[in-house]
Formats: sequence, C-alpha cells, structure tokens
Amino acid sequence: MKRKTRQRRVFSDDLKRKIVKEIEQGKVNITTVCREYSVSDVSVYKWLHKYSSYLQKGVKVVMELNSEGYRSKELEKRVKDLEAAVGRKQLEVEFLNKLIEIANQQLGIDIKKKSFTPPSTGSESTVKKAGSK
Repeated sequence: MKRKTRQRRVFSDDLKRKIVKEIEQGKVNITTVCREYSVSDVSVYKWLHKYSSYLQKGVKVVMELNSEGYRSKELEKRVKDLEAAVGRKQLEVEFLNKLIEIANQQLGIDIKKKSFTPPSTGSESTVKKAGSK
C-alpha cells in the first residue's frame, strides 16, 4: 500500500504577518485562514503568538466587564440612542412650529408673540404709585 506524502509548504514571514494582522483587525477568523491556506489551527496560533502584538505567549489578558472596549461600545450605543431622541424631538419641534403657523393664518393672531410676552404685574398707575413712595 502506497502512502500519500504531503508536500511540505513554507509560508513567508510577510504572509504570516499579513494573516495575523487580518485576524487582529477582525477581517478573517482562524477557521477561515485554516480553510483558505490548508493549514492547521495549531500553526495559525503559533503565528499569532509569534507575530501578534496582542496575543503574546505566556501573557495573560484580563477581561473585565468595565473594560475600555466594552465601555466604548456602550458609549457608542448611548450616543446612537441620544441622536435618535434628538431627531425625534426635532421632528416634534418642526411639527409644532408648523401647527403654530397654520393657527396664525387661520386665527389671524401671532401666537408666538403672545406666548412670549412677560406676565403683567399690574396697571401702570399702580406701579407709579408704588414707585413714588
């Protein structure tokens, strides 16, 4: 029975670095690299340990709930929610302004001007009398 011999392949350092960089950037995952290059996952992990600036062998990476990456994603979500709320409020303001404009046309009264006048403190004669004492 004849054994199938496998051809030994050597990957250049540049190619390994490129693959590691793509893995770090999230463009590909280890399974995809293994499939595309017909290489074992053990080899890919060795490349990661050798060429990665993040995944050094023997270095522990402690992941916490309040880590910087997690916090950034939470803040991005919060910004997105706030932008949506501002957008809804802007639509509401525009709707109310249009409503005031239509009411002005139909009633013939400047509602904005009337609503922003300061409240009256009394008649002028009362104010003069109080100020003259």
